Amino acid sequence: MARGRCRAFGAIALVVLMAGCGRSAPPPAPAAAPATPPVNTQAAEVVKLPDIPTQWTNDKPIGSGAPGVTDAQLLAGTADPKQWLLYGGDYTNQRFSPLKQLSPATVPNLQVAWIFPTGTFGQFEVSPVVYDGIMYVTSSYNRIFALNAATGELYWRYDRKLPEDTRLCCGPVNRGVGIKGDTVMMATLDAHLIAFDRLSGKIKWDVEIANYKDGYSATSAPFVLGNNAIIGVAGGEYGVKGFFDAYDIETGKRVWRHYTMPQKPGDPGADSWAGTSYEAGGTPAWTQGAYDKDTNTLYWTTGNPGPDWNGDDRAGDNLFADSVMAVDPATGDMKWYFQFTPHDVWDYDGNTQIFLVDINFKGKPVKALVQADRNGYYYILDRTTGQFLQATQYVEQLNWATIDDKGRPIVNPKAMPDEEPDTRVCPGNMGGMNGAWTGALNPNLKTLFIPAIEACQQFIKGIPIRSKGNPYMAGLPETTDVTAQKAYGNLNAIDVATGEIRWRYRDKDPMAGGVLATAGGVVITGTGDGHAIALDATNGKVLWKFKVGGGVRSQPVAYQVGNDTFVALGAGNWATITAFQGGTVNIPEGGTLVAFKLPSK
Repeated sequence: MARGRCRAFGAIALVVLMAGCGRSAPPPAPAAAPATPPVNTQAAEVVKLPDIPTQWTNDKPIGSGAPGVTDAQLLAGTADPKQWLLYGGDYTNQRFSPLKQLSPATVPNLQVAWIFPTGTFGQFEVSPVVYDGIMYVTSSYNRIFALNAATGELYWRYDRKLPEDTRLCCGPVNRGVGIKGDTVMMATLDAHLIAFDRLSGKIKWDVEIANYKDGYSATSAPFVLGNNAIIGVAGGEYGVKGFFDAYDIETGKRVWRHYTMPQKPGDPGADSWAGTSYEAGGTPAWTQGAYDKDTNTLYWTTGNPGPDWNGDDRAGDNLFADSVMAVDPATGDMKWYFQFTPHDVWDYDGNTQIFLVDINFKGKPVKALVQADRNGYYYILDRTTGQFLQATQYVEQLNWATIDDKGRPIVNPKAMPDEEPDTRVCPGNMGGMNGAWTGALNPNLKTLFIPAIEACQQFIKGIPIRSKGNPYMAGLPETTDVTAQKAYGNLNAIDVATGEIRWRYRDKDPMAGGVLATAGGVVITGTGDGHAIALDATNGKVLWKFKVGGGVRSQPVAYQVGNDTFVALGAGNWATITAFQGGTVNIPEGGTLVAFKLPSK
């Protein structure tokens, strides 16, 4: 499959050779010359078969007749176990299911209910959305499916026709949909946002977020808040200027845009870039945000400045790269920010999953924002003010910097990229944790579950050459531990209020699949060698394991249909990124959604 195309099949040319089929001639007389075989003079005929469709809509009643999704339902998050409406489960991103049925005693009984293939290669990173008995799933290369959540029956489908010259950094991923009212939305690799009718699959509107030819793309699930769908852009490795937008769900009209870096002299943060080096771009906003209804604050995170591995021309902190920003959801205006990795030259980003949680911090109640950053540190911030409270190491291997009492890194000089590096730097540029997959929080146990990569690298500094629409990285990471076959993964159980590691589950492959936590006390995730697994949330003991085929990169969800309890997750990785991480690469590619069900009593 061509990298920039969504189609699994194109036009097929069928060549039919027309040959004579008469009866054989009688044998020649002995004295006669051998007979000359007949010559086929008819030209081959080329038959062009019709293109397959790219959209299949539905005109039959589906679901149970529920009205469209409301603000109240979105604010309630996972409180109703019959639905999973948001990428993070709820606006706090805790990915916590209230289902006590999924417990250490029951999960060993999970059985396959149905399987659905996507027909595409590349990482299958989706977090399915479930509403009214219907599941909405997106795959790599921007396919979207509406399925019966109990049986897997296909209701409608749309395959995005992507340009041949789509600019992609790290695979053809899409992480899911946003839903509000009777509208379902998907962002695309050619930087569009598309709205569909949730029952028919017919397109309501299609708007361009940015010009993909400049290096822009969109890979995350739209974040629905009120009447708006909020979406950020990817493309940091192409030197794009990062931003995130709000679009009116009914019309597709853009309501506001928040640039994540200065646009001109005098803009906030401009003095943190040497000269006008902010013109070089970077700071993409390609992951999900969070929302605090009590303070009416939207939180959004950003990625690396450009170029990635040579910061010589962009001296300074490079705001607002590698940061979390608190903004007014009505206008996009910033309230405060905190930068995790100033002057990032390791591609650490700052956009791993953020969690909103109320904790008791050193004897005082705090409304906190916490994050296991890609740079290897677990941060606790006061989410009302942005004040830094604490940073603790959560990866096993970390040597690039220490953190001072204001939250600022004190960088190890030997960890800086070099033309001929000789220092093994930990963590590598994939993390730790990474915004491409999720963790989960069990608020009852006050424990975070964070999947991470343990693989260090050397960082090579290159020459910065910027050309619009082309890669702009000025260097590369050397896969030191991967080459030495030292890479592995951990699922880290972290005390949310202290950062203390309670237990670790170690896997031979880097842990790069999402996580689900349940009120029944289990943690569900997947492994790089293609297993779905469930662990005891209190001690990390493996309770259940099932071979799902491809490496797990998706975000599992739990839901109920009637009295039946389901868990769904996607299997399917991209061998290129798997090899870079140091994982198992001999598993055939291809996305498959697997739904498990607890057997009826």
